[in-house]
Amino acid sequence: MDPLEKLIDQRIRDAAAQGLFDGLPGAGKPLELDDLSGVPEELRAGYLLLRNAGVLPEEMELRRHILTLQDLLAACDDEEERGALRDQLRNASIRYELLIERQTRRKLPGAYRAAALRRVTRENRLL
Repeated sequence: MDPLEKLIDQRIRDAAAQGLFDGLPGAGKPLELDDLSGVPEELRAGYLLLRNAGVLPEEMELRRHILTLQDLLAACDDEEERGALRDQLRNASIRYELLIERQTRRKLPGAYRAAALRRVTRENRLL
């Protein structure tokens, strides 16, 4: 054990002996660990950092924006405003399709790529 590890270990033991860890939230309960099995190992630290900062990947932010636009469109009575919302929704949907296509092209083998793109395109047309 190197000197830094010894120092850290000693400080933790001292803090525990002083009762500094007593009464912490979640004491005695199992840890709630995130399932990161779907995230490549080299990206996990960055993923956790971004998630804890409240940052979503661009396609997820865009999907959330699309859902908000759909809700606004459903609740809107003004025809001029509905037209503007439809335009925004169309643009956001196209941007979303392009992002998904770019990711799909990188991740899926050729045999599955066409089927995945058809599904994404079909789902976005229903928007």
